[in-house]
Amino acid sequence: MPLPGIVCPCNKSIAAPLLRLALFEPDIPQNAGALLRVAACFDVPIDLIEPFGFVPDDRRIKRAALDYAARATICRHASWAAFLARRDSGSRLVLLTTRGSEVLHHFTFAAGDTLLLGRESAGVPDFVHQRADARVRIPIRGGARSLNVAVAGAIALAEALRQTGGLDALCGGFDRAGERADI
Repeated sequence: MPLPGIVCPCNKSIAAPLLRLALFEPDIPQNAGALLRVAACFDVPIDLIEPFGFVPDDRRIKRAALDYAARATICRHASWAAFLARRDSGSRLVLLTTRGSEVLHHFTFAAGDTLLLGRESAGVPDFVHQRADARVRIPIRGGARSLNVAVAGAIALAEALRQTGGLDALCGGFDRAGERADI
């Protein structure tokens, strides 16, 4: 059984200017499921770059994603090369990494950015680092190694959406006080 969701047509390139979330060779199904749920809730397409460290129909994905995965726009890519071949050349690839030179809240996101998360066990290899247009880290206290990949993805995506107006669009026409903005 394949992953649920609205699957991108395999013969078309990935369109911008939507923010996107991409998982490079995820190896923990619960984190992939949690990020499918995040992507569905924020209405952001998600790219899953194979190989996975689990069977794609893993019940642990379904448990974490609940029924939200069926509402996600999911694009599966057989490899890193396949992902790169389908990407919009105008979209920046923003890698979230503990080795990032820019901090999340100082980085300026653009509407067409793809936020890329690495494997939970190993991050991403150097060739992926080299391909990234930006390397961003989430500031955490000294002595802590890293955040859970699903938590990091949600934090970064929320900041990117905030900066690009995506959170306002999710408010459905309401302003900060909860009043209708279109009246």
